[in-house]
Amino acid sequence: MTLDERIRQSVLIVAEVGKNFIQTEEDRPVSEYLENANALARLSKEVGADAVKFQTHNAEDEVLNIDFDSPHFKGKSRYQWVSRNERATPLNKFWHPLKAYCDEIGIIFFSTPMSRGAAMKLEKVGVPWWKVASSDILDFPMLEFMANSGKEIMIPGGMSTLEELDQCIDFLRRKDAGFILMHAISRYPYPAEDSNLLTIKFFQKRYPGISIGFSQNSPWVEPAVAAVALGARVVEQHFTTDRALWGPDHKVSMTPEEFRKMVAGIREMENSHLKRSSVLGDQKMQKYMGREDKFLQEGEIPFRGLFRKSLVASRDLSAGTVLAAGDIYAMRPQQLISGLPSEKYESVIGRRTTRYLKKYDPIAIGFLKS
Repeated sequence: MTLDERIRQSVLIVAEVGKNFIQTEEDRPVSEYLENANALARLSKEVGADAVKFQTHNAEDEVLNIDFDSPHFKGKSRYQWVSRNERATPLNKFWHPLKAYCDEIGIIFFSTPMSRGAAMKLEKVGVPWWKVASSDILDFPMLEFMANSGKEIMIPGGMSTLEELDQCIDFLRRKDAGFILMHAISRYPYPAEDSNLLTIKFFQKRYPGISIGFSQNSPWVEPAVAAVALGARVVEQHFTTDRALWGPDHKVSMTPEEFRKMVAGIREMENSHLKRSSVLGDQKMQKYMGREDKFLQEGEIPFRGLFRKSLVASRDLSAGTVLAAGDIYAMRPQQLISGLPSEKYESVIGRRTTRYLKKYDPIAIGFLKS
């Protein structure tokens, strides 16, 4: 079943486990991570989720081994965190058995690949559709791979300007990719009053015919329910057993009791015009609405330079090499790499290098000729 077919039946509710199977600062065996992931998948189904989503990393083509951390996980090297996640989730001992367990218990499994290499891993596991991280909507090497797979793509609008979102959508349309658009805010967490749910209405008018969803990075029940009243067909919500557990995302996640309450609110209202009207007419819901617009929130700005990507050489390239897709990686952190931004990917394909580039050297305009 395609994503479009699935969300026409009912609102798709996604428990975003992400990396919440990592719960201690010290490394643990892969078997323990798998046990935690299976438990969270099972609990996701018990509280009413239709699907459970994780995050997949491939450090080689995602993040350079240089010293930086994230605003939402200060004091932790981003490269070391991504590398730990990759070590914790080997293909045959984690992803394949996790997917098999989700199939067994009857919950949809999918994962957000954080790079093209991570997407290639997930193709081996099997996912029904793709979800892109807000930071990666301009990672055109990865989006091209996704588009070529023929699977639909969930595109979130967090930490992006409207112009950047239009760039992404134009790229996907030129690649004949099916996609839905998710209203998202990339702050961890953010006040419920900053949900700006009327962005959903703005997207419906600006992109007619495209289904809209809501991806929430904070544990707020009422905004998620109100998003569905406004027409969201997918709700993605971070999920954990305990917000006090160690790691960057537990603190922004719903607990089982909260998730169950959210599901009940959505299911009670989604097919009832009367209940939708009641939700939208409720005065206390108005504080979540904001304005009918898409804009970059101030709190999202610190993430952009660190999580956006630039183009680098994927291998040693001799002078005179005609660049192909396999010669290029899109890597974080953009603000510390002098290469072209990842959305310039198409403009460098087929161009010839003017000098020797070693692996991970930035691909800059001065190093290329037609």
